[in-house]
This record gives sequence, structure tokens and C-alpha cells, in this order.
Amino acid sequence: MNDLPMSDVPAPSLSIVVPVYNEERSLPLLIEQLTSVLRKLPNPFEIILVNDGSQDRSLSILRALSGDNPEVKVVDFRRNYGQTAALMAGIDHASNEIVVMIDADLQNDPVDIPRLLTRLDEGYDVVSGWRKDRKDAEFRRNRISRMANWLISKVSGVKLHDYGCTLKAYRRSVVSGVRLYGEMHRFIPIYAEWQGARITEIPVTHHARRFGASNYGLERIFKVVLDLLVVMFLRRYFAKPIYLFGGFGIASIIASIATITLAIALRLFARISLILTPLPLLAALLFLVGIISILLGLVAEMLVRTYYESQGARAYLVRELINFVDSSPTETPSEKS
Repeated sequence: MNDLPMSDVPAPSLSIVVPVYNEERSLPLLIEQLTSVLRKLPNPFEIILVNDGSQDRSLSILRALSGDNPEVKVVDFRRNYGQTAALMAGIDHASNEIVVMIDADLQNDPVDIPRLLTRLDEGYDVVSGWRKDRKDAEFRRNRISRMANWLISKVSGVKLHDYGCTLKAYRRSVVSGVRLYGEMHRFIPIYAEWQGARITEIPVTHHARRFGASNYGLERIFKVVLDLLVVMFLRRYFAKPIYLFGGFGIASIIASIATITLAIALRLFARISLILTPLPLLAALLFLVGIISILLGLVAEMLVRTYYESQGARAYLVRELINFVDSSPTETPSEKS
């Protein structure tokens, strides 16, 4: 089948996902800016605003804005679930080929959206915004954020300057199977990389907050670190958890043998009675921990197999099939083995 000329290829459709929490003063300006930019593009679009249990007039304003703009859609949560859940809901309800995420507080600039789309057109699957000239408190936000971004890049191997920037563009195929919890929305590029996504980053405009106050505190750093541990566990051991649990169990059993050997040596050569040293108790404890760890690994292996077999998931992803009867890409979401 011949490819269509570039001029005849329809522009991919866009789903703009916006998490909203107590942004009543920002919302009218945000929708005005978004629609002004998006209506100049050839891409069909929808704007999905997820009201994350706002306690101000955000919901009533969203109702009015959706009535005036047919492209505006609203998802209203029963209570506050957090930004990760709001973005997850936006992805779940998105119906278009490209998903663009942006904050509702006007610190991200909708003018940057066409630049993100241009990089997607170059063959990338994820384009991440980088708030290079960030307009936030230097120590409480900027320096801590730089340290967190360095840590995430170092541990994950996905090199980005700004994981915390919400302004990102994704091909829907790399995010449709993602399930997020806690504070894991910032790790979406890592999940996408598991599926073989091509990722790039561009500097974007960042404005000082105009209304209200930030909902982020220093305690979020600890949550991010814990979530990073979960992400790295899933990355390395999701398909073979026995490697982690079994490895730890074998190490514990070896330590147990070494400990009881030391206790016996002390008894034979130093005449120290076994009841005068805690080594036998420690050896028994290490041996028990080792056995339990190996058993947990076996249980985890059975759960992983139940996951794959019950959902028809695969331990691999195929980007393209060539010379097959059906040459469409396989997009069965699963974790990286």
C-alpha cells in the first residue's frame, strides 16, 4: 500500500489533560489560553479537566466553561485523590492519539504545546518539558527539585532534567497501559521507556504563580524516594521476583551457615560455650529469614504468572510486524522483563 503524501496525512488528534485542585481564579484564563493556541493548530482536540475534589468554586466554573466550549470535558472526583490519580483519570478518559499534560495554575504556558508536537513529529514518543528558568522558591523548590531529578535520573537511567514538570506530550500507545499510584505521575517517562519509547526533552516557559499557593511541601520528597524504590523494583524484578527474594534468602542462609561455623570454631578453639554467645540464635534467625524469603519469592512467581495468564499479557512488546497478514503494531501493555 502506498503511503499518503505528507500534505494528505491528517494531523493527529490531541487530548489535553489538566488536573485541577482549587484553581477557580486560574481556570477561565487557562481555557482562554489553551483554546487560543489549539484552535490555530490543524489537530482536532479535546481538553479534559479533572476536578480533584476542589473545595472552592472550581467545579461550577468548569461546568460553565464546558457549556461554552464543546471541546472542554470535565471529570469530577468525589474527593481529593491527588495529582497522580487526576492524571491517571485523564489518560483513562482520553480518546485521541496524543496526550498532552499541563498544570492548571498558569505556570506552564500553552504556547509551548506546538513545540512539543513538533518534536513528536520527529519520531519521538515522549517529549518532556524542562523548566530551565524556573520561577519558584530557590531553596524550598528549585534546589531540592534538582537533587531529586538527579537522583531519579541516576537510579532509573532515563536522563531528564525535570521529572516534576507536568507539561509533557505522549503518544497514547505508550501511556494507555500505565497504572499509577502514590506520587508516581512524575515517573511516567520511565514507564514509557520500559515499553521502548523514544524520549526527548525541551526547555519550556515557566511563569511565577499568579493565584493561590502551591500544594506541594517538603514531605513530598520522602514520598518520591519511596515511590522511586517501587518503580525500580518493578523495573528489575516484576517478571522474575524470585531473583530478589531468592537472592536475599540464599544470602541469609549463607550468613547463617557462616555464623554457626564461627560459633562452633569459638567453642572448639577458644573454649567459649555456645550458650554464652548469641551466635547460635543469630544463625537460626538468619536461616529462618532465608527460608521465608525464598518461599515469598515462589509465591510472587505464582502471582506474576497469574497476572500474565489471566490478562493475556505478554512479557514483551512488539513495535511493528513486517510481511504478516495483519501488520499493525502489537500494543499489549505489560511490564518489562
